[in-house]
Amino acid sequence: MTQSPRHQDQHIAVTGAGSGIGRAVALRLAEDGARLSLFARRLPLLKETAELARAAGASEVFISACDITDRKRVVDVFVRGAQALGPLQALVANAGIGGRNDPGSDDRFDALVSTNLTGSYNTLRAAQRVLAEPAEPRHLIVISSILGRIGVAGYTGYCASKAGLLGLVRALAMELASENVQVNAICPGWVDTDMAWEGLRGLGDALGISAEEAKKVAMRDVPLGRMSHPSEIAAMVSWLVSGDARGITGQALDINNGAFML
Repeated sequence: MTQSPRHQDQHIAVTGAGSGIGRAVALRLAEDGARLSLFARRLPLLKETAELARAAGASEVFISACDITDRKRVVDVFVRGAQALGPLQALVANAGIGGRNDPGSDDRFDALVSTNLTGSYNTLRAAQRVLAEPAEPRHLIVISSILGRIGVAGYTGYCASKAGLLGLVRALAMELASENVQVNAICPGWVDTDMAWEGLRGLGDALGISAEEAKKVAMRDVPLGRMSHPSEIAAMVSWLVSGDARGITGQALDINNGAFML
């Protein structure tokens, strides 16, 4: 007897699905048989992800451009996604921005917190409105970062926003446990994405070396000496929103090749 895909016909939403981790998550869930609502700011990239997801096995895909800092817009796209594909079984709140922030007139602190923390809150609350009935567990997953665990000079906004997500996850897990909703965070370390390479180029500029050389420097602090591939984060998501993770809620799961150990 052929076993059905892990998430056959489940409706799962992914934000920040246009590239990087978000795209990898969408494609893994498509392979697992999910029906997908995909959201991102850049519609051309989102359309590319949707085509790849259909080719990977997603039976239905709903897409919409969305800026997660716009609370009303976020509610609107989630409602339309639920109208198209039915109530949600799971959300992966992945959308966010990165980079440094420095004191002064062009300090990006507010933008980082508004997108990464407040925007994720907007997303979680919008998804909560359209979750399926509680007969089966529902899942809310937030992509945080190793920088939610540790401090890095020059990244006060990013670190604060990603650490704030961990508090948000714990509080929301307590709030929604009685409704059979599991809420968890994933904290990736270095992942081979455009955002990571942007950071490495910045490190290289500061050190007067190339991005490739900067990667070698960065990997000195990583026990396994490697960056994760986005598909590794996607595999953790696929497991975490399945019945195999039934007893896990309010947790932050680290995948960082040993760069941070509890």
